[in-house]
Amino acid sequence: MPVRLRLTRKGAKKRPFYRIVAANSEAPRDGRFLEVLGYYDPLKDPAQVQMDEDKVRKWIQRGAKVSDTVGSLLRKKGVPTVPSQTG
Repeated sequence: MPVRLRLTRKGAKKRPFYRIVAANSEAPRDGRFLEVLGYYDPLKDPAQVQMDEDKVRKWIQRGAKVSDTVGSLLRKKGVPTVPSQTG
């Protein structure tokens, strides 16, 4: 059961709002998830991204893969998307 950091869509029709979540890679996009890590609001100008960087780093250290979109959001925030080699 590989874990993936990805977006899940919330909000109304034509008014998207996304949560950044850790979820089983086989779960549906808007289905069950393990933990909410933050959110992304593309309708704000500039787009608003808020996340708990400690939780994100914890999941990446545990081996979670990062989706392309979440990876680009993490890079903009300055959070590394690959686990650091400690020890």
